[in-house]
Amino acid sequence: MANSNLEIATVGGGCFWCTEAVFQEVKGIHKVVSGYTGGKAPGRPTYREICSGLTGHAEVVQVTFDPSIISYEDILIIFMTTHDPTSLNRQGADTGTQYRSVIYFHNDEQKQKAKVVLHEMQAVYEKLIVTELSPLGIFYDAEEYHQDYYKNNSEQGYCQVVINPKLAKLRQLHADKLST
Repeated sequence: MANSNLEIATVGGGCFWCTEAVFQEVKGIHKVVSGYTGGKAPGRPTYREICSGLTGHAEVVQVTFDPSIISYEDILIIFMTTHDPTSLNRQGADTGTQYRSVIYFHNDEQKQKAKVVLHEMQAVYEKLIVTELSPLGIFYDAEEYHQDYYKNNSEQGYCQVVINPKLAKLRQLHADKLST
């Protein structure tokens, strides 16, 4: 990384197109990459293999951020409030383990901060939070056509019906954290 003060957070909240679109709106985010992690299958998985649910990978995003502008905790709070962390292996119509709610920590400090945020966020939800907390394994970038999906396809039906409401919720709950 050119700026050695940048950090990386890796989260999965269902379809990575949604999560990527959310974080691309946030101040202090330098880059968001859609990808896969958390699986046991050997080699680089393809989108088709991920969708089968057989590889064990989750759709995730890696968020490169400047902690002097936005904290890791704030990233996790935004993440936890822009998807349903109480839904096991499902977000809306997307079902399967590849759509699980998950925080992949990069180090012990992130692990401890994530535990605190998960505990504090439970008060926001009536149902039990099922978000997985796991160490980051190998991260694979998703295929190029998945990168910047919303930016490149915002008029597409899925974007209109699924992503736009998430962005509206982001703007309502976290207006102070958005880039202009």
